[in-house]
Amino acid sequence: MDTALSRSQIAAWRGAIFAIFFATGLGFATWASRVPAVKANLGVDDFELGLLLFALGGASIIGLSLANVVLARWGARRGLLMGLGAYAVGFVLVGLGVDTFASFALAAAGLAILGIGMGATDVMMNVEGAAVEQATGKTIMPLFHALFSLGTVAGAGVGVAMTFWHVGVAPHLWLLGAVVVVGGAIAVAFVPAREATEDTQADAPTRRERFAAILAVWRDPRTYAIGAIMLGMAFAEGGANDWLPLAVVDGHDGTEAQGAIALTVFSVAMTAVRALGGPLVDRFGRVWTLRILAVTAVTGLVVFILAPSYTVALVGVALWGMGASLGFPLGMSAAADDPTKAAASVSAAATIGYVAFLCGPPILGWISHQIGLLPTLWILVALIALSGFASGAAKPIAGSKVGAGHQSSH
Repeated sequence: MDTALSRSQIAAWRGAIFAIFFATGLGFATWASRVPAVKANLGVDDFELGLLLFALGGASIIGLSLANVVLARWGARRGLLMGLGAYAVGFVLVGLGVDTFASFALAAAGLAILGIGMGATDVMMNVEGAAVEQATGKTIMPLFHALFSLGTVAGAGVGVAMTFWHVGVAPHLWLLGAVVVVGGAIAVAFVPAREATEDTQADAPTRRERFAAILAVWRDPRTYAIGAIMLGMAFAEGGANDWLPLAVVDGHDGTEAQGAIALTVFSVAMTAVRALGGPLVDRFGRVWTLRILAVTAVTGLVVFILAPSYTVALVGVALWGMGASLGFPLGMSAAADDPTKAAASVSAAATIGYVAFLCGPPILGWISHQIGLLPTLWILVALIALSGFASGAAKPIAGSKVGAGHQSSH
């Protein structure tokens, strides 16, 4: 049995997961902020750069799938350290490939290792985040994801400074990689050992049962319903990140600066709701919160598509960002309701969501080439509506301490 934790231990655990979410966001943005320099140093064209990005994205999917195996075999604490270690190795190899040897193959290998670390760490930190929710009895998964967003903002800001000071790609990646890994490793020390994630000693049958659960979760209809929630919202978020500025320029005859402002409005709206969304979920419950936000996102997208002016379009963008904010974190929280199969369920749901997040924008790009970008966004409207219809799957299972709503009356 897991040992009961004191209030101070739970607070330290929560702070540790906050730190890991922030560190992984910082690490992701550290790489993303130097993509133009990577392209220039390697002398590659857009197609070859796309292959590098595919190495990172494809490996992330592999990492997502491997995470539950890592948890079943080594436990959450060692698993998180392994994921962070992959970050370190990936950053070192990318820096060597881009700056030292100008080797496309070495950079691609580094990005693949980095992607595996990102994907695996993402599942494990979400499993731990959901466990913190159950321990506290409060919805805080959106706030964890807000910390990831703040980490990306910090990473992007440091990237701007490094570029302004003409710091090379390798020193930048190695310095920030060390910050991410060391900070994350310190945080892991405050993650308690739990039988649910195989951190404590367990007998062989338990382990065999956990490996069986990895396959069994794909036979559970709830997995696919939660995946549908995350798919729609992942398309909404990924589509905005990649296509919103261009939609402002090409669809509404705006300037590049106006496109950047629109993306900023979207990001701020999304981060704000993630930071403040926990009490909303505790009051209304996961299901009704997701339904309300799906309606908000649909309304925002429709307003943006049909907007007669840039100002009205920005109002639509803000609603779009607010509505798309909680689908992914609440989907993760719902998948982890049952601690005995949290890792397998989160891995499965995250795989569906991340495939949509990574593959959605290229698909939208191909369709927009045929019919135009604004008409293509109606596909997002339909997918978000699907997410809203599937939101009933996020209803907490029996025994779950979060997500049911009306907890403010306690």
